[in-house]
Amino acid sequence: MAKVKVRLPGGGSRRLRFAGLGIITVAALLAAVVLWAMFTTDIQPNEFAVRQVYLGPNKGIQDDVYGPGLHFVMPGYERLHAFPRSLQLLEFNDNPVTTSAESLVAPSIHIQTSEGYQVTVDVTIAYRILDPVKVIRRVGPGRLYETSLMIPRSDKYLRQKLGELNAEEFYAGPLRRQKAQEARQLLAADVAPAGIQVWNVMVRHYTYDSRYQEAIEQRKIQDQTVFKNRAEAVAASREAEKNRVLAEGAAAIEVEKERGRGEIKKIRADADLYYRQKVAEGDLLVALAEAEGTRLENQALQAAGAGNMVGLKMAEVVDNAQVIVVPTDGDGGVNPLDLDQLIAGW
Repeated sequence: MAKVKVRLPGGGSRRLRFAGLGIITVAALLAAVVLWAMFTTDIQPNEFAVRQVYLGPNKGIQDDVYGPGLHFVMPGYERLHAFPRSLQLLEFNDNPVTTSAESLVAPSIHIQTSEGYQVTVDVTIAYRILDPVKVIRRVGPGRLYETSLMIPRSDKYLRQKLGELNAEEFYAGPLRRQKAQEARQLLAADVAPAGIQVWNVMVRHYTYDSRYQEAIEQRKIQDQTVFKNRAEAVAASREAEKNRVLAEGAAAIEVEKERGRGEIKKIRADADLYYRQKVAEGDLLVALAEAEGTRLENQALQAAGAGNMVGLKMAEVVDNAQVIVVPTDGDGGVNPLDLDQLIAGW
C-alpha cells in the first residue's frame, strides 16, 4: 500500500504572517521616508531660506529668514526658498579654461570705445546676498537674481563706464581700474534695494580686434622710436654739456696751476731778494765793524806805548821765523825793539 504525506495548513499560515509583517514594515519605512522628505526641508550651512505661504490669510513671502538646519514644511501649504549666503562670483568670460567651476559664467562683454573700436573684456564681479527676503520679493525665487538682475545690470554699467575710455586708455591701469570702480558703485547702488551687496569689479583681461591691434602696435612702435630719438638727442646734448664742463674744468685747472707757478716764482724772487738784502746788510755791518777795528787799531798805534804793541805784532809775524842770536849790549849790541835803529841800519 502506498504512503501519502499530507502537510497541515498551520505552518504555511505562519510564514504568510511573517511575510505580510515584513511587507508592512518596509511600506511603513518607505512611507516614513516619503513623509520625511515631503514635510521637511534641509538648509545647507552656506544657505539661508525664506518661507512662502500659499494658502490662508498670511499667504505670500514671510519676513522671517531661516538658517541652516532641518525645517518642517507643510506640502501644498508652504515652501522654503533657499539662497546662498557665501560670496558669489559672476564671470564674463568666453574662455572656459580660465573660468572657475563655482562661478556663474556669462559671455565676455564687447565694449565700444569712445573712438568706435571694439574691445572684448573679461570681467569678474564678486557679490553676496545680504537680505534674501528683498531678493525674492523684488526679483523672484531660485536663480532669477542672477539671470534677471546681476547679469543684465552688470553688463549695462560696464558698457557705460568702460565705454568712456578710448582704446589706448585701456592700457593705462589706473584709468581702467577707476572706470571699473565707477561701474561697481553704479551697480551696487542699483542692486542694493534688492538685498545684494557688490564687493568688487575686476577687469581681468581685454582684447582688441585684430584691425586695431595691428594699428596700435604700429603706433606704439612709432612712439617708441620717437622716444628713442628724443632720448638719444638728450643723451647727446648731455654728453656735449659734460664735455664742455670737463673742458672748462681742465682750463680752470691749468689757469690755477699757472697762477700757482707764478706765485711760486714770485715767492722765490721775494725770498732771494730778502736773502740778498740781508747778506748785503750783514756784509755792510762786517765792513763797518772791520773799518771801526782798523780805526781803533790806528788810534791805539798813535797813543803812548804803541811801539810795544807794534813790537808784539812784529813778534807774531816772526813767530815762525828762524831765531838769530844777536848781542844786545856792548859796541855791537842791537836792541830788537828799537825800530828806528833797525830802520837806520837798513
